[in-house]
Amino acid sequence: MAETGEAPEVLTERRDGVLVITLNRPAAKNAATLGVARGVAVALDELDASDELRVGVITGAGGTFCAGMDLKGFLHDEYPMIEGRGFAGLTMAPPRKPLIAAVEGWALAGGFEMLLACDIVVAAETARFGVPEVRRALVAAAGAAMLLPRRIPLGAALELLLTGDPIDARRAHELGIVQRLTPTGGALDEAVALAATIAANGPLAVAVTKQIARSAGDWTVEDGWRRQDELINPVFASEDAREGASAFAEKRTPVWKGR
Repeated sequence: MAETGEAPEVLTERRDGVLVITLNRPAAKNAATLGVARGVAVALDELDASDELRVGVITGAGGTFCAGMDLKGFLHDEYPMIEGRGFAGLTMAPPRKPLIAAVEGWALAGGFEMLLACDIVVAAETARFGVPEVRRALVAAAGAAMLLPRRIPLGAALELLLTGDPIDARRAHELGIVQRLTPTGGALDEAVALAATIAANGPLAVAVTKQIARSAGDWTVEDGWRRQDELINPVFASEDAREGASAFAEKRTPVWKGR
């Protein structure tokens, strides 16, 4: 937790429908404290609650994404966890709206697990990733042990989880952990540009599409069609759906209302 008079541990900035969330502990490689967790949770609530905000981008200050849990806080029994929301206020309860990670430098341990809660990852070519918990007789309990095998082939996931060895951005891109690579220093700009592309689309459709894609792995095929219909029917009946069709027919930019 930042002391009075110190810079906030989490910064937010609105950019034309995009909320940029910055972990702001550069001297500590943005290692997560309880203050960071609370700040991220507040920012994600702002993202989901605001009609003006369509997409979130999360990044780290000072050329590093996040080096995981702050061990000094851990030694004083402080954990960067929010009940029901997980590590850094994110890993157990991602926002309803899309969230993009912009990674420079290290995304390590809990910092790596934050990426698994994001929908898309943009990384600098010099970024590095790892889950080294087993090297300290710990388990990657903020999502990696459960979720990484769903994102990449099981053998590749186990290699990362059981060796604790880091990988570079190109390998992460090959495995599908990272979706876009940029030159060093370019991850945030690329992530914001990508977010702007998503933000230009119908907000109801975007949110429900994310919900289906995130949930479908737990559905049977038969049950999935029923659940999908329950989610998409209100979208097809929405004012935005009619606006999208009208704008296409009239060859103009749609004006979304989110209803």
